[in-house]
Amino acid sequence: MLVLAVVSLGVPLALSLRDRVNAEVHSQALSQADVTAALSSDLVNPPSTRELEALARSSGDSVRGRVLIVNARGQVLADSAGPSTLGSSYISRPEIAAALRGRAVQTQRASHTLGENILATAVPVVRGGRAVGAVRVTQSVSAVQHAVRSTIAKLALVTGTVLLLGLLAGGLIARQVALPIRRLESAARRIAGGDLSARAIVEGSSEQRSLSASFNEMADRNQRLIGAQREFIADASHQLRTPLTALRLRLEEAGAEGVAGQVAAELDAGTAEVDRLAAIVDELLVLSRAEDRELKGEHVDLSLAVGRAAQRWNAAAEARQITLTPVTVGAGTVWCARADLDRALDALIENALHYSPAGGEVTMVGGDGRIEVRDRGSGLAPGEEELVFERFHRGRAGRLGPSGSGLGLAIARTLVRAWHGDARLSNRPGGGAVAALEFPAADR
Repeated sequence: MLVLAVVSLGVPLALSLRDRVNAEVHSQALSQADVTAALSSDLVNPPSTRELEALARSSGDSVRGRVLIVNARGQVLADSAGPSTLGSSYISRPEIAAALRGRAVQTQRASHTLGENILATAVPVVRGGRAVGAVRVTQSVSAVQHAVRSTIAKLALVTGTVLLLGLLAGGLIARQVALPIRRLESAARRIAGGDLSARAIVEGSSEQRSLSASFNEMADRNQRLIGAQREFIADASHQLRTPLTALRLRLEEAGAEGVAGQVAAELDAGTAEVDRLAAIVDELLVLSRAEDRELKGEHVDLSLAVGRAAQRWNAAAEARQITLTPVTVGAGTVWCARADLDRALDALIENALHYSPAGGEVTMVGGDGRIEVRDRGSGLAPGEEELVFERFHRGRAGRLGPSGSGLGLAIARTLVRAWHGDARLSNRPGGGAVAALEFPAADR
């Protein structure tokens, strides 16, 4: 906008200045010729050579041009350029011929003598009502144009200086206006990254101060609500674990007393349900904590993560008669918390072992920012690829196979997304499923 304003004002001003300078040059030449003619009216006939020469030189200096004074026959009586032309006839010059006929003339024409364009101004020298001579003023058009260009150049320099100063001032003002918004954005990003203590500085204009104050009020409320949620989950988990543990002990004691086979089976089923409920409580606590990224990130090698997972789950795989095979494909380092990656990978391996048939194989492939857990279970029904990541949703395999909490995949995706990655599940060619953890490249 500033550039447009300066250009829209500067261009018309430059054109106006050009026209004004040209008009001023023409007017000055005509005025000086009239003055010279008036002063020389008593000096032409008879000619007063010394006075006319002085007058011609003085007029030439005033207009920065050449001044000729001629008599009625067009013979030069005085020349500001020197005495070399004295007595020469200039009657052939059109402007002098017109002036000797009593008419003032101002014209621009080519001068064959000088080899350039000139501005010629000629007026009659009048005495007793008739022309007794003429005064001609000639000026170089290129000199006039040079003066105009010089003036426009100075105007352009002033305009450029004003524009530069305006841009600098505008930049400083814009920076001062934008700085509070940037700081507010930084505080919002810190909160989004898990730093609930981040607050915006109340500064800037009244609107910006009001926005920052409202943002801080919102942040305070969110921190209180999230803190209360964490306390509730921790308290609920603790309070639920105690009665669940006591209930399990009672069921075990009842079974140890010696009961009929059907009753014993019901007691075992009850114990299994208590264990399942305890697992759900634990996983709900893990899921809640996963939504608040409290751990610090580090560079984690995916091949080493696969190796650690194999060591953790080898015993469980052998107990189910399943072969657990780790495979490394290339180098792969990602940025995340190692504990979050291990927990997410455990959820995928647990699902794979849970739904794989005895004698089957589960393969873990790690590297290039991705870990895949491949099994040969029953796979997914059409359209379940995203539904299985919802809390408590159990796909076709979960409904037909062993019971579970329905939270493992939700935990895995939440943990990975906290580090800008994702968890995906798809059918495996030839049967089974492929569960994948994907991470962006480690660039920190």
